[in-house]
Parts: sequence; structure tokens; C-alpha cells
Amino acid sequence: MCGIVGYIGNKNSKEILLEGLKELEYRGYDSAGIAVLQNGKFDNFKAVGKLINLEEKTKNFITDKFSVGIGHTRWATHGKPTELNAHPHVGESSYVVHNGIIENYATLKKELQEIGVNFLSQTDTEVIVHQFEKNLRELQNAFQAFEKTVSELQGAYAILLVTKDEPERIFFAKHGSPMLVGINEENEKYFASSDTPLIGHCKEVNYFEDGEYGYVTPQEIKIYGKDTKKRKTHFTKLSTNKLSSQKDGYRFFMEKEIYEQSTVIADTLLGRLGVDEVVFDELDTSLFNGINEIKLCACGTSYHAALCASYMFERYTKIKTSVEVASEFRYRSPIMTKDTLFVVISQSGETADTLETLKMAKEADLKTLVICNVDNSSMVRLADASILTRAGVEKGVASTKAFATQVSVFWMLSLYIAGLRSSMSKEDIAYQISLLREVPASVKVTDTTHERIKRLSKRYLHGHGFFFIGRDIFYPLALEGALKLKEISYLHAEGYPSGEMKHGPIALADPELFTIALLPQHLLYEKAKSNVEELSARDSTICAISALEFDKADDFIAINECRDYMLEFFEMMVVVQLLSLEISIRLGNDVDMPRNLAKSVTVE
Repeated sequence: MCGIVGYIGNKNSKEILLEGLKELEYRGYDSAGIAVLQNGKFDNFKAVGKLINLEEKTKNFITDKFSVGIGHTRWATHGKPTELNAHPHVGESSYVVHNGIIENYATLKKELQEIGVNFLSQTDTEVIVHQFEKNLRELQNAFQAFEKTVSELQGAYAILLVTKDEPERIFFAKHGSPMLVGINEENEKYFASSDTPLIGHCKEVNYFEDGEYGYVTPQEIKIYGKDTKKRKTHFTKLSTNKLSSQKDGYRFFMEKEIYEQSTVIADTLLGRLGVDEVVFDELDTSLFNGINEIKLCACGTSYHAALCASYMFERYTKIKTSVEVASEFRYRSPIMTKDTLFVVISQSGETADTLETLKMAKEADLKTLVICNVDNSSMVRLADASILTRAGVEKGVASTKAFATQVSVFWMLSLYIAGLRSSMSKEDIAYQISLLREVPASVKVTDTTHERIKRLSKRYLHGHGFFFIGRDIFYPLALEGALKLKEISYLHAEGYPSGEMKHGPIALADPELFTIALLPQHLLYEKAKSNVEELSARDSTICAISALEFDKADDFIAINECRDYMLEFFEMMVVVQLLSLEISIRLGNDVDMPRNLAKSVTVE
């Protein structure tokens, strides 16, 4: 959560900072701000709400000489979304931006207040700048003061700090939250929380590791590790493609990303499908030697993809598989045996809770694998092996194509492991691969389907809630459908296994309860149909999604007749995504930036 940018150079720093924040606005849009130091003078601007408000505030501010600037877009953790709580935070002669949570901020704040420091905000971040200035008064050296400040912080952070004492430096520190620095031929330095703001400005970037801190000037980049010893920079080439970050005529990024699923799944499959085997060149087969259990760990949408994987792994590989919510797993005392393959799933590769579970697995000496969309992310760098989902940039906070590619990867991975263990015949694997090849076509959005859902959506704007129900692998899809609707429409929705209705939830059934029923023709159709009939008999409003018409349904969304339930899964996935999208649009919501949410959850 939250986005950070920084710049040292001779160009228009205001525009560079605002442009960078625009690329990161999906990470937080409660407030935004910039601070620019030029000619020994700070200019600071903050605004509540979306970035356009900050752009309006800075329209008469001009930067056309050498300057040092930092910027931030906020997703509130400590303190309400107000201008006072917006970053950058100011001391007597310094400014700071910060992503993460300072866990010992209350202790530090109390100590600072006792020596007369006045706090303007309710945030944890403000303690950083005041602690720095306290140390600066004692040490009379800005770098030593920053170094000491970092050693006194507990929690997760990515920090940029600028001070008048060193008008040509940006100090940085990274622990648990992503941050990188980019350079170009003009010797300018750019900071950001992710690659995207640097595209078009830099050719190479250095990804900071946890515990690293230091400073940059126009001439140099100094990096130090936890042990206070100097570290070398490790620059990698930066992509130059920014086209996928634009809306291309769609109303929202989420809508664009739903339509992109056909292309990105094709990319995910590319080069990985043989005739009767799956090929993962990035994996060493020894990773699976001696493995008797697979443990999947994730949060949110990635957790639902992991649940889907558990059905496929046990069905195809015959390996015991369990799924864990990362935020719970990390605070348990889990039994972790070395015959377990520990798999983490994250779109960004920076999800705080999931990253911590990966560290736990590494400490327990388990074999580790990450399924991720971002190369060079923290998880990819830490795990023994990784599979990239190739989903491209996903800007909509409510994930769509990331989920689709994660499930596609898990389907392939289950067949890959099945081939290694001979738990499926070559013929059966070949059949599954032939199904995989059809997925890009099955997720293409047709005008007919989208228009049908658009018209239907007006009937689902009121009521006291939604049940999304499904059986087997369609149960995780029901959970995902409910999550999508909750995230962007703010309507109450729950996902349930169809067979669980009679064990309590059916007590809620009435005409104002909307049931979205996933009824695959080729998997437990009669069982699932019977469960829906029980709800219909209690007068619940039924919207059935199936290839087979259902006479008890109030509304029916037809999918194509498919030859296998996995193809039905992907067709239904698109339907529940579009249904959530259209309901939310009718309610007048900002689909891409739903309230209280941020794209990349890099704090607990």
C-alpha cells in the first residue's frame, strides 16, 4: 500500500513526481503530496483524495532548475485521510515519505514529546523525521543521524528523506516494503515503489533488499546493509513498454483487464505446453524430490487461486495439499516438515503477510516456490524457485487477470508434477493440455454476454445480500465472485459451498437475498441443482450461471457448452467478474479505486 517516488536532477521535478504518483495511485488514493527542495528552499503541497486534487494545488508551482523531490500517495493506516496526515511529513528542516508501519512509533513519539517535539499528524510516519532531526542535533552529521534513526525503527518501511543540511541528497531505507532506484545516461536518480513510474525515464534499476539503507547524490549511490557494511549496486534492465498501463478506450482498467484475460492466459501458456507434457524451464525437477505434502499460502484473491490449486493438486498429483491464509499462518505455531513444498502466491510478490510466511518456510529449511506476476519482487528473489504468471500490469484494485493466470499456472503445475510422479497417464495429461489450449478462447468476452449482464445488473442493486454458491473447484470461484462484488460495489456478499446451504445460511433466504448459482454441466450438476432448488423453495432470488437452462432460476446467464468443467470454470469466472463490474458501475462507484482498499498490501 501507498506509493513513493523520488527524483534528483535538473528537469521539471514537479511533473516527474506527479507523473510517477499517477502510475502509483492504485496503491493508495486517500491523499497525496510532494516536497521539493531547490535553491535551499522547500516547497510542500498536499491534497486529500485523488491525485487530480494535488495537480490542481500545484498548477502554479514551477521547477526548472536542479532540485531534489519526494512524493507519496497514501492509503491510510494511522490517522484519517486528512491533509495533516498526508505525506510528506515535515520537521524543522527535513521532509519524509514512508510506506509501511512503524510498530514502535508510540514509544518514539512519547520520548520525542517529552523533549518538546510538537506533532502535527496522527501518523506513525511523522516520528521518523523528528527522530532524524533529534539525532542530527546530537551527531551533527546527516548520514550518521539517518543511519541511527533507521536502527531505532521497528516494523516495515520504505523511506525517503530530504534535509536542508544535505540539499543534494535523498536518504533511503528499505525493510519489508518494496523500493527501487533507477538511473539514466544523464545521471539522474529516480526512486519508486515499483517499476512503472520509472518506465521512460530510466534504462536500469536497482532493487533494494531488506535492511539496506543509504543515500544518493547526482554523482553516486551509496548502499549499506544491516551490518553497516557497504553494498554494491546490482542494476537490471527496465522494460520500456508502458502501453499496457493505459485504458485503451475502456471505462475502467478493471474492464480492460477482464477483456485482456484471453491474451494474458495465452502468454501464460506460451512455451509451456507440449503434446503430452507441461514444460517449466524455470524449474529444476529436484525441487519435487521427496515431497509428500504441498502447502499453499496466500491472501485474498491469491488465496482463492490457491484453493483452486488444492483441488487440482490432490486430483492430479495425488499429493496431500493444504491451503493457509497467510495472515493467520504466520502467527500460529505451524508444524512444518521438510517433506513439504511451501508455495506462496502473490500478484505483486510484496504482500507483507505472505512474504513473512515465505521467510518462515525458508528458516524451517523447506523447499519453496512462488507463483507471482512481478520479476525481481521480494518473493521471487527469496524463494528457491518461481513461476511468473505473465499477467502484465494490473491497475484495477480488484484483481481479475492475475487470478485467471494464477489458476492457469496451477493447472499446468499440477500436470507437470503429475508427469514427474506418473500419477496420471500420458493420455490423460495430453487431454488436460488440450483443454488448456482452449482457455484463451473460452475467456473472450462477447458483446452478447456483456450486454446481457449489463442489462441484468439493474435488478441486483438492492436487497440484503448475495450468496455465491458452487461445488468442488467452483466453491473457490464462488468465494472469488463474492469478493469481487464486495470490493467494488460495497454490497454484502458471501461465497459458500452449495451443500452448506442447509447447514445454516439458508435461514437468510427470502426474495431480497440474491443467489448467484454456479452450475457446471460436467461436475456435480444434479447435486448443485438440488441445493439451488432448496433456496428457490424458500423464495430466494436465483441467478443461475450455466450452459443448461434452469427452470427454477429468476435470471439465467448462459455460458457456452463446453466439453469439460475446467472450461466452464473459466467461462463462469468471466461472468462473475463482469456482473460485479456492471453492478458497481450502476451504483456509481469508482471501480478501479474502491474505498478503503489498495492494490498492493505491503503492511499487515
